[in-house]
Amino acid sequence: MSSFDEWSEESEEDVGGQNLRLVKLVEGKEKSAVAKLVEAVPTHYTSTEHVARVFENLGKPGVAELLRTKLPTDSAKRSGDLGEILATEYIQERTVFETPVKRLRWKDHREMSMRGDDVIGVQLPDDSPIRFLKVEAKSQAALKTATVTAAREALDRDDGLPSSHALTFMSARLIEIGEPEIADAIDMALLRDGITMRQVSQMIFTFSSNAPDAFLKTDLKNYNGLIRQLSVGLRIKTHQDFIASVYDKVKASDES
Repeated sequence: MSSFDEWSEESEEDVGGQNLRLVKLVEGKEKSAVAKLVEAVPTHYTSTEHVARVFENLGKPGVAELLRTKLPTDSAKRSGDLGEILATEYIQERTVFETPVKRLRWKDHREMSMRGDDVIGVQLPDDSPIRFLKVEAKSQAALKTATVTAAREALDRDDGLPSSHALTFMSARLIEIGEPEIADAIDMALLRDGITMRQVSQMIFTFSSNAPDAFLKTDLKNYNGLIRQLSVGLRIKTHQDFIASVYDKVKASDES
């Protein structure tokens, strides 16, 4: 877990009836944030079970080589991946939704981006159908209007609902990792009952060095759809150095 409570502070406000949360690194807590992410990042690229088997068979050098084949080296790809990882961890820690599938484990190549919805959160209420959180995660040193606009356009696809491709992928992975109850609920919604806007919330998650407030507020004020919105802006002023530090330390920790 990224343990946001240990290194960040958050403010929340209503914007046109929608929810905006602004998260920022607490001064003096950067090392703590990096340390937590060094623990969390590898779990998004490979399972603990796989790491354990490689360690048993090949020792620590084998684990280091496994992660070397998984971790991107390109700075832009690292930025995008970490944005998605932070969004996934935030949803798990700070919302009612779960993020049981860490989809970066199934990347075709470490330097390639994955297609489809960035993150999908799920909730299984006791007395109502499954609920979904459709997420677009954006990581950019200097956040711009065009970036948030692109995220909004992506959320609007498929009538604002999670894509059938993304849900089918998610269901298959849930079966593989031993979460059949959630997989069955997804399949029932997708293949039998249908999914309505009432079952869906959307999130734009940004990770940047500059303040995201104005960009996210403008987007929420301009939104005139029927789907509930939650926008989250994470600000870490050392954005690019922070990303480099996380990945360099992940690499070093498995080589030592």
